[in-house]
Amino acid sequence: MDYLLGGIALFPYNFAPIGWMPCEGQMLQIMQNQALYSLLGSTYGGDGRTTFALPNLKGAEPLPTMKYYIAVTGIYPTRS
Repeated sequence: MDYLLGGIALFPYNFAPIGWMPCEGQMLQIMQNQALYSLLGSTYGGDGRTTFALPNLKGAEPLPTMKYYIAVTGIYPTRS
């Protein structure tokens, strides 16, 4: 299945599937993640020059065995 870059999904795993990162507010480098930064900007933190943050959804899971992940690779979403 192909996922959209920046899409958030809930998985019943305690590890990040390939191409996904946990939504735990971690900082990423813009230079290494330009496409994802173009979608998220500094909405969730970071200085907007060299870093940006992923959303922090820790504690929002409906069950303790589940976790939110964000697609850091995938299809760039279109506006049409």
